[in-house]
Amino acid sequence: MAGTDRRKACAAAHVDAGAPAVILVRTQLGENIGAAARAMLNCGLSDLRLVQPRDGWPNVKALGAASGADAVLNGVRLCATVEEAVADLNVVHATTARPRELLKPELAPRDAVTALRDAGRRGARLGLLFGPEKAGLKNEELVLADAIVRIPLNPAFASLNLAQAVLIMAYEWRLVSNSPEEEQETAPPPTGSARPATKDEILHFFRHLEGALDDRDFFPTPEMRPKMVQNMRTMFERISLTRQDVQTLRGVVRALTGERLRRGRPPGPAD
Repeated sequence: MAGTDRRKACAAAHVDAGAPAVILVRTQLGENIGAAARAMLNCGLSDLRLVQPRDGWPNVKALGAASGADAVLNGVRLCATVEEAVADLNVVHATTARPRELLKPELAPRDAVTALRDAGRRGARLGLLFGPEKAGLKNEELVLADAIVRIPLNPAFASLNLAQAVLIMAYEWRLVSNSPEEEQETAPPPTGSARPATKDEILHFFRHLEGALDDRDFFPTPEMRPKMVQNMRTMFERISLTRQDVQTLRGVVRALTGERLRRGRPPGPAD
C-alpha cells in the first residue's frame, strides 16, 4: 500500500533512536528479511541484526522486498550467534508461538513493548528476538530473553509470517512510545555500577559460574548438564541484574573457588 510522503526528509531522519533492536535468527528467506526491514522503517525502527541467515548476507531478494527501506538494510549487523547479537543489550523480549517449559514472564505484545519502553527510560538498551520461520527459537536462545511474547491469534490457525510478527511488535512499540497519554519525563540513565548489566556481562558470569561448577563435578552426568544450565540461567535472567550485581556474583564465585582478584580492579567480562 502506497503511503510514503516524498516531501518528507530522508526516512533515516525519522527513526526512533531509543527503539529496540530487531534480531532475526537463522531466517530462511531473504524476502522475509526485506519485508521485516520495511515493517521496521514503517514504524521508525532501524537497528536490524541477523544471526546466521540461511542464504547469507547481503541478499538481493531482501533488497527487493524491502521496498526502499535502505536506511535499515544498509545498517544490518551480521552476527554469528544470538549471544553476539544481544551482547550490548540490557533487556530482550523474544517471540515464540510454541509452548515452552521455561519459567519466564509471558506477555502480550502491548504489555511487552510497554515494559521495554519503561526499561528504556531507565537507560536500558532494548531488543526484540525472532526465531526462524519453521522451528522458532531454541530453548537455549530463549534463556537469553527477559520475557516471552505471545501474540494472541486464532488457536486453530496461529501461523504468522515472520515479517508480520515484526510489524505487529514494531507497530505496538510505535503506539506506546508516541502515545501522548504515555509521555513522561525520561529519568537520567543510571551510570557506573548502577546501570543495568548487558547481556554480555551476564553471559560472562554464567560461563564463570558454570566453569567453576564443572571443576567441582557439580553436574551429575554430561547428559543432565544442558538442562541444569538452562534452569540456572533462566533463574538469574528473571532478576534485573545491574553491573554491580554481576560483579558481586562473580566475586562470590571467586571467593568460593579460591580465585585471586587483582587488587584495585573490579571483575569485568575479560576476567
